[in-house]
Amino acid sequence: MSLRVCVLASGSSGNCTYIGTEKSAILVDAGLSGKETEKRLGEAGGDLSRVRAVCVSHEHNDHTAGLRVLHRRHSIPLYANSGTVEALSRDPKMGELKWTVFTTGSPFDVDEFTIEPFSVPHDAYDPVGFIIRSGDQRIGIVTDMGVATTLVRERLKRCQVVIVEANHDEKMLQDAKRPWYLKQRILGRQGHLSNEAAAAMVAEIVGPELEQVYLAHISEDCNRQDLALATARRVLQKAGHQHIKVCVTYPDRISDVWAC
Repeated sequence: MSLRVCVLASGSSGNCTYIGTEKSAILVDAGLSGKETEKRLGEAGGDLSRVRAVCVSHEHNDHTAGLRVLHRRHSIPLYANSGTVEALSRDPKMGELKWTVFTTGSPFDVDEFTIEPFSVPHDAYDPVGFIIRSGDQRIGIVTDMGVATTLVRERLKRCQVVIVEANHDEKMLQDAKRPWYLKQRILGRQGHLSNEAAAAMVAEIVGPELEQVYLAHISEDCNRQDLALATARRVLQKAGHQHIKVCVTYPDRISDVWAC
């Protein structure tokens, strides 16, 4: 059964990733409105009726804004760890949602998918990345993290597709008209990965299985898509991995679709 992967949106205005087959699908995060999620799913070859779960990486609004509509209007089950559920339950609008609570580090099944959540360093209650397995395919998703830990690098190995943030160019961030404390937060261990850090991590985890890399969560004022792409390609080429396809993701439209 063929598998399709598409980043429906990525950035500070909303994040959502689709992984699906002809039979079923899951979403990782739901930072778009319900209407926009449905629209972009159709553009990616998916359908809300086949979505069996939304797996939430952490509680920030750009990853959770569409949860209520997807859950209540479309009856899509919601999955998160206890830290994320606790954080979201403090919002009265989110407090009535029903959750399936997973344990970080313990795989669980949703229909034909096996989902492996793992800890990542970010300024949230209990943020996670995900490995999504379907048959022999492994998809790795880490869209918010301040540093590529040993655990993160180990989990992302042996994936066919990796979605990783390349949030900022360090010089553009330093030159940006942002408060000093915010720059320090972004550059810190619980902040966001730079282009160089993301590229170096990908070059390190490359194996014979890796085919596609998506660069995600690209800052609109401290980065450029062409700069993130050029950095990744340069680092991978220098490491002898020029065969790997690298593409960027967007806040306002879907990414390229990977299919096997």
